[in-house]
Amino acid sequence: MYCPFCQHPDTRVIDSRLAGEGTQVRRRRECPVCSERFTTYETAELTLPRVIKRDGGREPFDEAKLRRGMQHALEKRPVPTEQVEEALSRIKRRMLALGEREVDAGRLGDWVMEELRALDEVAYIRFASVYMSFEDVTAFREVIDRLEREPSPAARKSQLGLLDSGEDAGAGGD
Repeated sequence: MYCPFCQHPDTRVIDSRLAGEGTQVRRRRECPVCSERFTTYETAELTLPRVIKRDGGREPFDEAKLRRGMQHALEKRPVPTEQVEEALSRIKRRMLALGEREVDAGRLGDWVMEELRALDEVAYIRFASVYMSFEDVTAFREVIDRLEREPSPAARKSQLGLLDSGEDAGAGGD
């Protein structure tokens, strides 16, 4: 790799480690001529599916557009950027895991809703108000009521399952 400082055609790797939830390799490099150090990131180049819009049109997946939509919903909310980036990574992994060439915009929107609900319930409501195109206040209130009734994703994770798989807790197996 060329040195970005002196343009020497060869640099050496002095450290490598995983980054981005294991989807990237972070490399520290050093130029043997000018001794400057810099960081590079290596990622696999994967083709994400095209998005089928509600009107039937198709367009390439646009990560920047998805990020803007989520950031707009999260505006002025106390959610670290790192958590937003992790949510975006999970959405992209789900798209890749489908193994499809196209994904319905509604399915993608549902995934965004799930991620926003886990990040911040106010952002979830903001996104829902645009994404679900509420016709009236009653429909909006139904979403809020459902949000209040159902445990949050964080609360669900901390709950014990009705039937534990594996060991029977408290069952005297003597």
